[in-house]
Amino acid sequence: MSATSCSGVLPQSKLFGSNLYDSTHTRIPTSCRLSDGSQGLEKSTSQAFLGSCSSASDKRNVMLPIVKRNPVGQTFCSVGVCTYTGADVESNSHTVEEKVGVLLLNLGGPETLDDVQPFLFNLFADPDIIRLPRLFRFLQRPLAQLISTFRASKSKEGYAAIGGGSPLRKITDEQADALKMALEAKNIPVNVYVGMRYWYPFTEEAIEQIKRDRITRLVVLPLYPQFSISTTGSSIRVLQSIFREDAYLSQLPVSIIKSWYQREGYIKSMADLIEKELATFSKPDEVMIFFSAHGVPVSYVENAGDPYRDQMEECIYLIMQELKARGTYNEYTLAYQSRVGPVQWLKPYTDEVLVELGQKGVKNLLAVPVSFVSEHIETLEEIDMEYRELALESGIENWGRVPALGCTSSFITDLADAVIEALPSATAMSTPRNTSEEVDEDPMINIIKIFFGSILAFVLLFSPKMVRAFMNHHF
Repeated sequence: MSATSCSGVLPQSKLFGSNLYDSTHTRIPTSCRLSDGSQGLEKSTSQAFLGSCSSASDKRNVMLPIVKRNPVGQTFCSVGVCTYTGADVESNSHTVEEKVGVLLLNLGGPETLDDVQPFLFNLFADPDIIRLPRLFRFLQRPLAQLISTFRASKSKEGYAAIGGGSPLRKITDEQADALKMALEAKNIPVNVYVGMRYWYPFTEEAIEQIKRDRITRLVVLPLYPQFSISTTGSSIRVLQSIFREDAYLSQLPVSIIKSWYQREGYIKSMADLIEKELATFSKPDEVMIFFSAHGVPVSYVENAGDPYRDQMEECIYLIMQELKARGTYNEYTLAYQSRVGPVQWLKPYTDEVLVELGQKGVKNLLAVPVSFVSEHIETLEEIDMEYRELALESGIENWGRVPALGCTSSFITDLADAVIEALPSATAMSTPRNTSEEVDEDPMINIIKIFFGSILAFVLLFSPKMVRAFMNHHF
């Protein structure tokens, strides 16, 4: 049974009663095993959040989150006996079963060339990716159809160059298996689910499985180190929408880890990989460390308040401080990749900086894909092929690239610690309707939207030049 296909068997832990932990189900992934460093997993400092319980049947010690609830439903951590008040328990003789779930969120990617166009449609149909004025948001899907159709051919070429599809699902499944094993090594039995935003398995599918498994406490862990409204923000919006409309989910205690770029385990893992790749150069001290992050439009940061740029810059600073503490003082720079359309994205741009570095006489360069924890088209095709070729043409002679973290044992261990630390803060997701949503329900506003939007739709559908102009202006 695979944890990532949402069908793994979860041992049921009881906070009261004799059969605290009874499971013979142990899953060892074949393609993603933790290294010998996993032997020390149970020594994590995050155990300060846990209490020790014993099973009457097998006398083993099991560490479970100790959580106390007050009458208004707030959750906090307490070391000792786990107590509940009010409706949380019917009587002292009844057991309360805790079934913990972890939901990993990621972008998703087409697994075959035939998947490329529908994947792109799902991507551009997301209002957090293409931010249309409110008046024209009902055109989101028609525009997504136009853009995905125009871009599909070029995107297929990219995916064909890396084997005919994205490896993201396979790698994320492996990370889920590794995380499940790391948590169980810390005596935290869990179900780990994978939810993709734009391709299978969709977030909605993972949530349905979480309901079927009757999970009682959920940690949501986006696999994006830094927060952006276009990645973590978009996925959280989907979760809020689903949870708000479901009686069971609206009461489920949830903890969302919105960003984790500043965690010591992540920083040290990145530094480890950089050190290892630097050692492959003949003159490691002369290598320029080139951090390449996925870009976002400037308007996201300046108009929508996206913290992505600030978090990225702080992340780079922390990684370099860790390297300096180890005696590595290489020069470094940060640039942003993957921009599309004529609108301004975060600068400097990766392709332009590579040319500038070559002109300045840089001969040794190590590319670090800092916003990615899995290999996919932006690393395997854009960095490894397009940017490498550009760098060599620009005068850079020795090129290296740090691999994505993937299932690096220290990284997976730190994610497990993050999950454990988040468990005590889980509370029911509160998503009241905001004012803008209420305004949208005004009949007169809807009539105006339909009237003017229909005019624009007519122009777009019958004027190819207007279609191109509209796309160039917004995308």
